[in-house]
Amino acid sequence: MTRKQEVKSALLDSGVTAVLRNIPEDQMVDVARAVHDGGVRALELTADAKRCSDQVAAVDRALEDTDAIVGVGTVMDPAAARNAIEAGAEFILGPHFDEDVVEVCNREGVLCIPGVMTPTEAADAMAAGADMLKMFPASTVGPGHISAIQGPLGDVPIMPTGGVDAENVADYFEAGAVAVGAGSALVDYEAIRNKDMEGVRESAAEFVEAVEQARNRP
Repeated sequence: MTRKQEVKSALLDSGVTAVLRNIPEDQMVDVARAVHDGGVRALELTADAKRCSDQVAAVDRALEDTDAIVGVGTVMDPAAARNAIEAGAEFILGPHFDEDVVEVCNREGVLCIPGVMTPTEAADAMAAGADMLKMFPASTVGPGHISAIQGPLGDVPIMPTGGVDAENVADYFEAGAVAVGAGSALVDYEAIRNKDMEGVRESAAEFVEAVEQARNRP
């Protein structure tokens, strides 16, 4: 099994990716560790963060002896993808589909999850070599859009992100999601402001529990 296959398997097994956006740089490692302690294996830092590459490297070092996998999202172009991969990102996500980003990821053997919304985008992304699809923003279309896309295109792996929370996560899995991405619904920003890492851990653990219940629902 290649490293990319291992990362994909880990992301799917986890079922949830934590989107760590707008985290103060001096707290990123502590927040990432707390979220991981809450049961989230897949951690997504964002390419638009200040000194993103340094933060990815720091989180990688802090969690290198754990089962965490660290990726970068909001990747808009091939240069950003290359920078993220050089920093140690093991998966790349974008809010949109860019064929050149997919090409960079495939060349480097890194999991690529472009953002899509329409059947055309989904089909084009998979044809270009995407490993999974990020349905974004999920709140715009809701869970039913997953099954609507999978109907004509087959069992394409879709990870909704943007508007997924503990209250609706079961609906997304029931509609066919293979995993979900979550930011503020999982990451407790008030706890971060208060430097309450136990609160951050508890919030992550609650979301993980909601995901586990959703996936095990008859």
